[in-house]
Amino acid sequence: MYNYALVLSYDGSRYKGWQRLGGSDGSIQGKVENTLSRITGVETEVSGSGRTDAGVHARGQVCSFKSENAIDCADVLAKLRHYLPEDIGALSLDEADPRFHARLSCREKTYVYRIWNSDAPNVFERKYMYRFEPALNISSMERAASALLGKHDFSAFCSLKKMKKSPVRTLSELKVERLGDEVRITLSGDGFLYNMVRIIAGTLIEVGSGTRSEESVYEALISLDRQHAGFTAPAQGLILYNVRY
Repeated sequence: MYNYALVLSYDGSRYKGWQRLGGSDGSIQGKVENTLSRITGVETEVSGSGRTDAGVHARGQVCSFKSENAIDCADVLAKLRHYLPEDIGALSLDEADPRFHARLSCREKTYVYRIWNSDAPNVFERKYMYRFEPALNISSMERAASALLGKHDFSAFCSLKKMKKSPVRTLSELKVERLGDEVRITLSGDGFLYNMVRIIAGTLIEVGSGTRSEESVYEALISLDRQHAGFTAPAQGLILYNVRY
């Protein structure tokens, strides 16, 4: 059995998320699996490093798949680039260690949340940022964000009421910066709960706009109660930036 690692980028605007939806082709996973199966002539199942939600984008999503027969990586990569739609890009395809698994072998992921913080139009990037016009106080957002760094139970920043796995995660990076009219939130960690990044982004936006205190972020964290955290920021501002092994 041969094992392969495929790196993808995609615009998630018109998809229902990463995860395959039965026989539907409305997911990224479904589209990639159908295309790979068509190329190889064998039904192929891929495993992603994580499940991005509907409307979320990826710059460096990693997935893995197995094949009973060796494949020509360069040839299959060229065909993926030809047959996949323009909003899904195959960046690389390589043979991987037999034990490699895109999700189980992952050590850290980085997400970026982008906010267009201006009343001016941004025609060409409107699908990849959340437009929030009121001025954001970056210093206040940074101070509030510091409470979330490190290892914590992030139950308050998860949309699921019941979780099968532990809600404890470690955030190694949580940076807020202004790049002109864009405010960018960068998060790196060993794993993320359902909607965790978008809830953190929404909570920090509330702090930056003055509708929430800096101290309330830590209070929400220790409460373990979703109702104490901020709103879930829209999907279009979120990008799975890269995955590390």
